[in-house]
Amino acid sequence: MTKQPDEGRHGCRAKPHTPLFPSLRVSTVCRALVTSASVITGCASALADQTQPTLAPTVVSPSQGDGALGLSDTASEGVVDRATLQNRGAARPGDLLEFIPGMVVTQHSGDGKANQYFLRGFNLDHGTDFATRVDGMPVNMPSHGHGQGYTDLNFVIPELVERIDYRKGPYFATHGDFASAGAADLSYVTRLDAPLAMVTTGRYNYRRALLAGSTNIGIDRSMLVALESTTYDGPWTIPEQLQRKNAVLRLQQGNSNEGLNISLMAYQARWVATDQVPQRLIDAGSYQGRPFGRFDSLDPSDGGQTSRYSLSSQWHQRDRDVYTQVSAYVIQTRLRLYSNFTFALDAPATGDQFAQDDQRKVVGLNASRAWSHRLAGLESRSEIGVQLRHDRIRLGLQDTQARQVLATTRLDDVNQTLLGVYGQSKLELNSWLRTVLGLRADSAAFAVDSLSLPANSGRTRSRLLSPKFMLIASPWQHTEMYFSAGRGFHSNDARGTTARVDPKTGEPLEPSPGLSASRGWELGLRTEAIANLQSSVALWRLNFDSELSYVGDAGTTAAGSASQRYGLEFNNRWQAGKQLRLDADLALTHARLANGERIPNAIDSVVSVTASLQNLGAWSSSLHWRYLGSGALTGDNSARSQPGSTVSWRVSRKLLTQTAHPSSLTLDIFNLFNRRLNDIQYYYATRLPTEASPVNDRLVHPAEPRSLRLTWSSRF
Repeated sequence: MTKQPDEGRHGCRAKPHTPLFPSLRVSTVCRALVTSASVITGCASALADQTQPTLAPTVVSPSQGDGALGLSDTASEGVVDRATLQNRGAARPGDLLEFIPGMVVTQHSGDGKANQYFLRGFNLDHGTDFATRVDGMPVNMPSHGHGQGYTDLNFVIPELVERIDYRKGPYFATHGDFASAGAADLSYVTRLDAPLAMVTTGRYNYRRALLAGSTNIGIDRSMLVALESTTYDGPWTIPEQLQRKNAVLRLQQGNSNEGLNISLMAYQARWVATDQVPQRLIDAGSYQGRPFGRFDSLDPSDGGQTSRYSLSSQWHQRDRDVYTQVSAYVIQTRLRLYSNFTFALDAPATGDQFAQDDQRKVVGLNASRAWSHRLAGLESRSEIGVQLRHDRIRLGLQDTQARQVLATTRLDDVNQTLLGVYGQSKLELNSWLRTVLGLRADSAAFAVDSLSLPANSGRTRSRLLSPKFMLIASPWQHTEMYFSAGRGFHSNDARGTTARVDPKTGEPLEPSPGLSASRGWELGLRTEAIANLQSSVALWRLNFDSELSYVGDAGTTAAGSASQRYGLEFNNRWQAGKQLRLDADLALTHARLANGERIPNAIDSVVSVTASLQNLGAWSSSLHWRYLGSGALTGDNSARSQPGSTVSWRVSRKLLTQTAHPSSLTLDIFNLFNRRLNDIQYYYATRLPTEASPVNDRLVHPAEPRSLRLTWSSRF
């Protein structure tokens, strides 16, 4: 989905209102548990000597080390394990997705807002076309006030992530909405081997504290509690004043054969944002008689506040060759966001700031069953599943000045239900050839009650069948070849499916389809022919029926041209002895609309290299380099983004290893060489209050300069 600047000047703005489900007070329960969490953590500390070591499942990782052959179904899927996640520093929770080869994560509007993601020639916006789940709960928010598929990972506590399973392309029947470019499943640990205390301090008033621990509460039962608090001002002239708080309570019962876990999560944040600014102001060095630099703001009242509360459960049972899994969740989220991307283009007297409001309840259920059997005399493993999700949303879009409401553009109540049913079978055709056949059926129902413009109310339905196919051959020892093809989709904003009148101009509008289909294929190879070296290469292509644009400050959705993307990925993992590991990834992409124009913000190349040193006595270290290539900012390629590279370094020293309370010191340096980079670049028309007419110009949001963070952690 292509969007206008910043994914459009998107979203929706609304007035505060009473809860949509007064009887469903997830946030109330979460707040009560957060209050009691410190007491529980104290109990966990007191019982630390009774805790058992973490029994993590055996993970054979398609992206790490040996053993991926025979398990991977494509050359581009993989697993990032816990050890790899701990080797490299992450400046923000969302940066965890950068462990996925070819993925780029940036930020352009404050650390309380969802990140901006890039993969396979997509400016994924805040998550469109990349599906993300945490412990079985979907993170993407459809029909969101700020952007379709909004994916805010700031509620994730990185130290609790056990693994990240990732897939690319629309070839997997298990993933539906938003999974055309790829998907990632983040899984939390069920318990910690010892209570953990962690304190981080860093440049620009960065402060973070984490307290987490597990304890047994009965036979085959355990409890995990984690509390996190973060504050940060950043390098901005107007301090960010980020305040972020997280809490997790998790109960676990059973074992690998049969078990149940129940998780309660609570997250809140507020911040002041410094959004992108015109390059012409940075070049001039001054504005209205005052110096103006890369870290200055044109609207110091931009920013927002957000919250997320969830209650989820997962149950599994393994009986011989049959595996059954059922999960359910209830999520309550809220975002109030103030943005000003064009300054005085539309309203010279009051400015162009607008507020977007999204308040929602989400309930969902996933169930699947997999079993081994014989089909036409062939060994087979089949799986069937159902995924049901219902969102009840209040959306609003308002014109504001310094966060004061001036006018309401639109106000809507939305009910949206997505039902997906899938089935797939893996067949062993012979000793060196296997295939995966899958089919997915999705149905979406949209109900929009437009409170500000009744003509835009209505109900619509959309359905889509998505066949999947994969063929895996092992013609030589230590090498596999893959061919994959499939159909995928992303849902579109519910308000666009019923729109009849432009809320700004009153002109007639054509409704957009509820589901937009994609079709793709991938040809790949993975080899471990050289000892301790795993390499994979993938050639892929993905076509979309249309690139849709949701213009948030107008509250409209417009269909665009069809698109096609293709590219090459080359990934390598080399374990050079017991101490040194090298990871090197290259991704090249070609992205065009059907009319031949470039797709704005589609990055042409991404390179990532990481060197990790472990087992150096008490020391360990990693050095990570990322190169982000250039990309077209306009369809005619007349303006392009500037490429850039950055290096981060982590060094860690274990302390008091022979005592009952081992600890460590870790130093992270982000942007080690203090490169002058941009996290995001756009090209569109803006107007400053001092200008007589609009100016087409490059808009940039700078990456942060060199930043040092020192972390002390202790097990007790």
